Amino acid sequence: MWTRSYSKIFDNVKRDTIWQLWTDVNNWPQWHGDLDYCKMEGPFAIGNHFMLKPKGVGPVKITLTEIEKGRKFTDCTQFFGAKMYDTHEVEETPKGLRLTNTLVVKGPLKLLWIKLVAQNVADTVPQEMDALVALAREKEKNVR
Repeated sequence: MWTRSYSKIFDNVKRDTIWQLWTDVNNWPQWHGDLDYCKMEGPFAIGNHFMLKPKGVGPVKITLTEIEKGRKFTDCTQFFGAKMYDTHEVEETPKGLRLTNTLVVKGPLKLLWIKLVAQNVADTVPQEMDALVALAREKEKNVR
């Protein structure tokens, strides 16, 4: 099993705004800079899936496998011979809102998929997290 996790604490941002942006899968390209599109039909619910199209490669089907409303969700991408789980967590702390992203790759061909996909996903998490929070702050500012 291969795991990569990244956490950062942000101030001046609300948990509900982050959760709203996470669950609005069709608009992920607003803060996820390396996507052509992301399409989900139906509710943000365990078992539902969405199609995510990174720039320069074909679309992948991703299934929601765990949801704790307002706190975390996990999605799973199934590759030939491996699965990649991506867990997104939000937690209120005395210093601010902690966002954590954890990637796990399992399966007999995990090394191939780490090299082809997972390491790149892990490398872009910090920038995407910053972009997500910037968009959340902008939305909160426009509500005031």
